[in-house]
Amino acid sequence: MTFDLFRPTEEHDELRAAVRDVVEGKITPHAAEVDADSRYPQEAHDALLATDFFAPHVPEQYGGVGADALATAIVIEEVARGCASSSLIPAVNKLGSMPVQLGGGEEVKEKYLTQLAEGRGFSYGLSEREAGSDTASMTTRAVRDGDGWTLNGVKTWITNAGESDLYTVMAVTDPDGARGRNITAFVVEKGDEGFTFSEKERKLGIKGSPTRELIFDNVHLPADRIVGAEGEGLKIALRTLDHTRVTIAAQAVGIAQGALDYAMGYIKERKQFGKAIADFQGIQFMVADMGMKLEAARQLTYVAAAKSEREDADLGYFGAAAKAYASDAAMEITTDAVQLLGGAGYVADHPVERMMRDAKITQIYEGTNQVQRLVMGRKLLA
Repeated sequence: MTFDLFRPTEEHDELRAAVRDVVEGKITPHAAEVDADSRYPQEAHDALLATDFFAPHVPEQYGGVGADALATAIVIEEVARGCASSSLIPAVNKLGSMPVQLGGGEEVKEKYLTQLAEGRGFSYGLSEREAGSDTASMTTRAVRDGDGWTLNGVKTWITNAGESDLYTVMAVTDPDGARGRNITAFVVEKGDEGFTFSEKERKLGIKGSPTRELIFDNVHLPADRIVGAEGEGLKIALRTLDHTRVTIAAQAVGIAQGALDYAMGYIKERKQFGKAIADFQGIQFMVADMGMKLEAARQLTYVAAAKSEREDADLGYFGAAAKAYASDAAMEITTDAVQLLGGAGYVADHPVERMMRDAKITQIYEGTNQVQRLVMGRKLLA
């Protein structure tokens, strides 16, 4: 693969500048308050919707702007640079709707991708308390009921639950069927009778993005809510993650960039022993390592985004690699940013402590980094 195949174009650079303006003007100023109050970043939601950055991946035929995978990654990266919680708005809208885009029939796509483009958020319901990495062991059930289905169960760790209007939910439809081939994907709407949410989880980071359980108590779903064929749900779910792990890598890159930017500004101003601490060689070595890891993460993420756009056969490997490397790098870079600020980095007066807390989840969700290494190892050995 040559560099030209994944280098951002002039249009990508213009997009980055446009998103950065929106973030600096309407999102970053609220980031500390959003974190402190654990509240949904409505200001970011409104600003992203007004500028077509809410769900940029939606194809033009469904009312979206049809941004390619790299453009979508750049949007998420730039929003995460200012507020990680806010970056989950476009990221989760892609995650929730990608099963529809990959596996849904034309009627399902027309109905729900159009609604997403109009501003109805889309979340993703795969995990359960006892079915995290082992998704095939899920217990949520959908049983045939006349022309439709009745859904019962609980989905856990659902990002933006309660704020999103639409949910792609995986459920077992054939309890006696072959493991992993007995799961079907459905779209559930927020207003469906019997569909409720738990209280919000109290979290270490991304506090502005609500995480709740989805609770299904005899929720009736019409037959046209199925995404793809019966029994193909887990296959669609795993294909989705191949694409959306790129967005988590982009989020991690953005968080790390925000932390490095802030730390560099601080060390240029902070003086000890009569000179800026940026003049000390030990500090310069730290910054050099941070910048090196960040740029390596960014380039790997952009390669994976290009493969996502083309749906290359090796996307699974590169999506896992980008997600694992970028999130590990973000955790290291944000931790070092706190260190560079010393005691100041440990208090909420400066954003790097928030960025460090936010970075941690990127190593966990959409598949832990241990699972990513399993994915990579198996693909290398295949």
